[in-house]
Amino acid sequence: MAKVPYVCSECHLVLEDGVDVCPRNPDARVSLEHQGYVIIMNPSRSEIAKRLKIDQPGKYALKVSVR
Repeated sequence: MAKVPYVCSECHLVLEDGVDVCPRNPDARVSLEHQGYVIIMNPSRSEIAKRLKIDQPGKYALKVSVR
């Protein structure tokens, strides 16, 4: 069974396995409830990164739900 990773509720960064605190936003809540993924390799050349306001490479969730 695949393990669901945590996602930062602020920047939508998908966190590494076993990590439950966002390195970019340590005070932000994290969530296991998210939908869709996008991998940004070069934010300055990515239209999706611009729309999602992403300025650093990484794997991001498109939608994050926090309860």
